[in-house]
Amino acid sequence: MFQSAAKTLSVATTTAATLTRGTSFSIRRYCQKTPATLRVSEAVSGAKLGANVKVQGWVRSVRPQKANLFLHVNDGSSLQSLQVVASSELDDPLLTLGSAVEVTGTLRKSPRQRQPFELEADRIHVVGDCDPVDFPFKIKERHSLEYIRQFPHLRCRTNAFSSLLRIRSEATTAVHSYFKENGFVQIHTPVITSNDCEGAGELFQVEPSSPNNEEGEKFFSVPAFLTVSGQLHLEVMSGAFSRVYTFGPTFRAENSQSRRHLAEFYMVEAEVSFTQSLEDLTKVMEDMFRSATEHVLAHCAEDVDLFHKHVTPGHRDTVDAMLKNRFPVLTYSEAIDILNQSSQKFAFPTDVRFFINSPPDGYLSLLYVSPLILLSHNIDRGSSFLQWGCDLQTEHEKHLVKHCGNIPVFVTDYPYDLKPFYARDNLDHPEHTAAAVDLLVPGVGELCGGSLREERLDLLKARLGEAGLEDTYSWYLDLRRFGSVPHGGFGMGFERFLQCILGVDNIKDVIAFPRFSHSCPL
Repeated sequence: MFQSAAKTLSVATTTAATLTRGTSFSIRRYCQKTPATLRVSEAVSGAKLGANVKVQGWVRSVRPQKANLFLHVNDGSSLQSLQVVASSELDDPLLTLGSAVEVTGTLRKSPRQRQPFELEADRIHVVGDCDPVDFPFKIKERHSLEYIRQFPHLRCRTNAFSSLLRIRSEATTAVHSYFKENGFVQIHTPVITSNDCEGAGELFQVEPSSPNNEEGEKFFSVPAFLTVSGQLHLEVMSGAFSRVYTFGPTFRAENSQSRRHLAEFYMVEAEVSFTQSLEDLTKVMEDMFRSATEHVLAHCAEDVDLFHKHVTPGHRDTVDAMLKNRFPVLTYSEAIDILNQSSQKFAFPTDVRFFINSPPDGYLSLLYVSPLILLSHNIDRGSSFLQWGCDLQTEHEKHLVKHCGNIPVFVTDYPYDLKPFYARDNLDHPEHTAAAVDLLVPGVGELCGGSLREERLDLLKARLGEAGLEDTYSWYLDLRRFGSVPHGGFGMGFERFLQCILGVDNIKDVIAFPRFSHSCPL
């Protein structure tokens, strides 16, 4: 019995000793000092100065020398890259432009003025190699936006496009912040809808790729489409919330490859209840524009400067002028007068042309006007003349912006027949107008479009009846029957906003993955 007890005690002691040694080893291993992982933006600002740190990113440049190796590493957190200094012994043939690396070393002050901090590396690990011959971007070459547009899967590796994406992210934050600070409730409006808000018919229809339902039976029982606007769904919510907004993708099946059009883009839309004044809407538009722009300039200064210095030189003056001046307001009628008194030759055909002599072939049905009328409007022989009631084209919008000092301008009270069924009728004569407003901005033209909504049931019902839509929008009429209030709203194209503040000419250069007619590569 004593021998058995002694043996048991011996086994227990041995097991305890083994556990103690194992525990001690584990404690020593986990107590070892491991390098802190820093983002490049933190490292270039001097965080953890003098400490052993680890940085992960992609090589932007490599410069081997006899004794030392110099790298610039970027992880997308800032425009500025971190300089890495290492012994030439750490050089590796896989260290090339575009390769992914993990660098460990000590962060120190740099003797060079251009970069105050650098990483003295004691270990460089190539995580992913990159063939510099096949890689489409080269060291020390400044690639144009047109060139990098050919590589939608790789252009985020360039300085210009990574800056654009950081600006876009910060601008998104700015828009949400403005609405949150001003009491708006965010609504997630649906991407799939049965409504055509704009009434233009440029819709993508949604159906299952492999339908399991019976032949001819629709998945949703009714025709369903990708949304062109969240406005009508916001109007539903404006019956319970006095201020609502949405921010999400919208889709237009426009068969266009122009620099102004996308099939998928982002819209910021808002609705305000208990308002009968366009001034209430224009105030929100202008305040949001200023707030978002100032936020981007403050939080993305280096990225914005890259565009204003190298992509669109001189555009910063335009942005500063937009922020310094209040936005003027013109009526549509005043805008038509300004355009007709202009000496500019507009490229787009207008509704009516006037001729002093007999019209040329192809214009036999158009109007003849006496020379006195032409001279009174300062119109040249054979020049274009905009008739009241025609829709404004982009060139007309840009001309109005320049006429007002190259700052944003509101145009209000458009012809009633140009606006959708929900726009409020001003009931004015002889020029029948709607309580609608557009915000026109430099370089872009229309940025925002909005209106007061028709809250009077009889007028709304009559207009829907004329269009044969009364049954389709019976639910919309219900909104006016049950606790309706005067309200209005607007939408802003987010990509156009970025074009405006950066001066970028092509809308495809301000979105990560542009979708347009005959192009959906990824």
